[in-house]
Amino acid sequence: MPYVPHTPEDVREMLEVVGAESLDALFEDIPEGLRLDALDLDSGLSEEDTLRVMGDLAAANHAGGADFLGGGIEHHLIPRVVDEVQGRSEFWTAYTPYQPEASQGTLAAFFEFQTMIARLCGMDVAQSSLYDGAGAVVEAVVFAVKVTDRSTVWLGGGLSPETRRVVATVTAHMDLTVRTWPLGPDGRSLAPGTDGAPTLDDSAACLVVASPNDLGVIEDLAPFAEAAHAAGAMAVAVAHPLTLGVLAPPGDCGFDVAVGDGQTLGVPPQFGGPGFGFFACREDQVRSMPGRIVGETIDGEGRRGFVLTFQTREQHIRREKATSNICTNNALMALRGAVHMAALGPEGLAETGRRMYTMGHETADRVFALDGYGPACSAPFFHEFLVRCPGGADGAQAVHDALTSAGVRVGAPLADRGAGFADCLRICATEATRVADIDTLVAGLEEAQA
Repeated sequence: MPYVPHTPEDVREMLEVVGAESLDALFEDIPEGLRLDALDLDSGLSEEDTLRVMGDLAAANHAGGADFLGGGIEHHLIPRVVDEVQGRSEFWTAYTPYQPEASQGTLAAFFEFQTMIARLCGMDVAQSSLYDGAGAVVEAVVFAVKVTDRSTVWLGGGLSPETRRVVATVTAHMDLTVRTWPLGPDGRSLAPGTDGAPTLDDSAACLVVASPNDLGVIEDLAPFAEAAHAAGAMAVAVAHPLTLGVLAPPGDCGFDVAVGDGQTLGVPPQFGGPGFGFFACREDQVRSMPGRIVGETIDGEGRRGFVLTFQTREQHIRREKATSNICTNNALMALRGAVHMAALGPEGLAETGRRMYTMGHETADRVFALDGYGPACSAPFFHEFLVRCPGGADGAQAVHDALTSAGVRVGAPLADRGAGFADCLRICATEATRVADIDTLVAGLEEAQA
């Protein structure tokens, strides 16, 4: 039975209301050259034929082989309880928590999410998630500009080019100056006060530093927080949540804000997304935080309950008082993150981080032992690193193509990172990496050289 939302009677009634004699008259303002008389579509398929076509399309996706992809989307082990909880209809049919009438179960889950993110980042408070990591960085920049009433934004050179482009797009018409803090030859951001490092002045709103950065390198965060505060600016850290079971959290390093992407917390790579963003800060700036914050309360009968304590978006309050114009969050993905963190607990998060570090360094040792392959950065890394390939940019592409043909997935050549990295490939190992995967990678690199 065809789906026809409007009957002829419905159409006539609507035309009468808007004062149009016919549908043609309603659309007469559209230039004739832009109107479609008919769509050139094939005839419909039967249900069985449609299933067969969709099956053939799905079969073209190859998810097997050895996975060393990184750059913001990674393959991690996910406890089975994550799927079980997220699959409950009470969660996946619930409206995202815009409204005061959001279900208590959803609000309770986000209260726990906020608590765990805040503790993981070493911060006082966190909100109930954002769209993604790049969006979280943008929100942190806007947050800092509003809090400091300043107009210069410093982005660490270790942020991914994609994140920097998102920031540039959103701030293009905000009368801001966006500048880049340079990287040193070892892959780390130049330490404040050293030769070649910029000096922050009284126009600086924030300094944003990622650790591990886009090159996989671990930054020494504390000096950047000190430099930002000495200039009256805010210090913003972009963090990888699964490294925070091992590395010092941003809050302990003196940072005011911690943001990042939570894809690594219970969300499969899924060919690139979705993930979710997180945002945590100090309690004295909680009223400037974007998005929504779930709080705990007591109802009229003395029972524990949860409410949206802050709803500082423009759909809730007057636009000039809103902290952000974001519309929603990735609620279902953030729920997965909450369940993942709860399932691992502090000890499990630390063990996951240690395993990631171990597999990353075991992989690097094996790769760099091969003739013709070497590290692009000399600074310490966590679980992701860049490898220089023989033959320059063309050689890196040839190695990438050979590995792909052998069923090994690594990051594409990094020509977009500048000429200094055109001959590099990205390799990321995690706790899900097996020794057999490393063997396959090494064999593929050797074969590419043959």
